[in-house]
Amino acid sequence: MQEFGVCELSMVPVRKQPSETSEMVNQLLFGDLIKVYDSQNNWLLIHTYHDDYEGWIDKNMITNINKTEFKRLANGKPSFVIEASAKAESETNTQLNIPRGGRLTDVNDGNFEISGNRYSIDNNLFIQAGTISLTDLAMRYLGSPYMWGGRSPFGIDCSGLIQIIFKMIDMNLKRDASQQAEQGINIDFINESKEGDLAFFDNSEGKIIHVGIILKDNRILHASGTVRIDKLDHHGIFNDSQNKYTHNLRIIKRIQS
Repeated sequence: MQEFGVCELSMVPVRKQPSETSEMVNQLLFGDLIKVYDSQNNWLLIHTYHDDYEGWIDKNMITNINKTEFKRLANGKPSFVIEASAKAESETNTQLNIPRGGRLTDVNDGNFEISGNRYSIDNNLFIQAGTISLTDLAMRYLGSPYMWGGRSPFGIDCSGLIQIIFKMIDMNLKRDASQQAEQGINIDFINESKEGDLAFFDNSEGKIIHVGIILKDNRILHASGTVRIDKLDHHGIFNDSQNKYTHNLRIIKRIQS
């Protein structure tokens, strides 16, 4: 029988193998839904609902829910925390810090529910999906530290940054840069690109390894050491502080709803 779950913690690491010492390949944020495909001791092999990404989580870090609750949360009206973090209080007076990108379902006057647990949150700390521009969201991540597998403003990787920003405007992208590069439509020339298009970059072997959001005036916002803005041209990303190109441009894509 298929098992279902929801992340009811601030953040949960998703690991490559069922071990605390295994690398983190992804991260669940509050409100993320999962399906369970296997188990091993205290570990669950899961797929995230919004992108079907696979990994292992500690079973004690997830809330088990039934299929009916899973469908309600999956199909409900989504809102997202917009500040770096926001305090939500449960009816048991427990406070939880939800990071930017945490998903709230069917919020009514700051109140929402997950599997019978009722929460309240200040109305100024979240937005309904799609009510803010992609570039405004992207700017809020400036200065966030880079962290492999991360999806929060406290540690985020290049594709995690792109995915969570698009998710908050109610558009689902895949998890890795190489997967995201297969979505959308091709833009043949950089001078035909628009603000909000995605630029992808490859390594010496031709593998897509990096992604960023194109801004106005030949600039790009991306996660490299930190979430930063650099120059972009038909060669790639030029880092002024290093006085060199750091990433080789491979392809430009436009994501359409």
